[in-house]
Amino acid sequence: MLNDFFSNIDWAEIGLATLDTLTMLGGSLLFTLILGLPLGILLFLTSKRQLLEQPYVYGILSFIVNILRSVPFVILLIIMIPFTVLLTGTSLGVAGAIPPLVVGATPFFARLVETALREVDRGIIEATQAMGASTSQIVFKALLPEAMPGMMAAVTVTAITLVSYAAMSGVIGGGGLGDLAIRFGYQRFQTDVMIVTVLLLLVLVQVLQMIGDRLVIHFSRK
Repeated sequence: MLNDFFSNIDWAEIGLATLDTLTMLGGSLLFTLILGLPLGILLFLTSKRQLLEQPYVYGILSFIVNILRSVPFVILLIIMIPFTVLLTGTSLGVAGAIPPLVVGATPFFARLVETALREVDRGIIEATQAMGASTSQIVFKALLPEAMPGMMAAVTVTAITLVSYAAMSGVIGGGGLGDLAIRFGYQRFQTDVMIVTVLLLLVLVQVLQMIGDRLVIHFSRK
């Protein structure tokens, strides 16, 4: 009976699509962390009553971040096609999906980083300043270690968001489980393909959440 229900499933193709989704997630998360972490730190440092208070710089950065965050990801996928082709040579597959994933997730992650840093007790910053520490020492020796639980939570939320973004990239042929679900599950009315891809995405999200929760607990104990 199960074989009849899953008659449309090509498990080799499912495995390849899962690998593509993991590749998109890993690549886009890496670049999101590389770009979003310094952007979030800069947003925090240039905000009001902080170490490098610069209202104009903060205003410009905040405006750009808000603009990028307000664009629906499906629209961003379409808008970025020319830039993606210029950057990677294609707008399809894993390579074509990573640039819009990074652009969509970086401002989101930067805001989470800024929020995590704001939750650090200001007394720690003032105490570090009183000892004559430089701005970079305060950031790397005090702020980031103290904000690590919040940072791990931010990475977890961003990774889960990227899973949903990666699935949406299937709309423009981005590859992975989302592309499989749209091409076969939706366009060809193959319900079994849709169910399997959705279940795999749910499992992936649960695994990411479990890992993230363990990391938050680990760093909270330190």
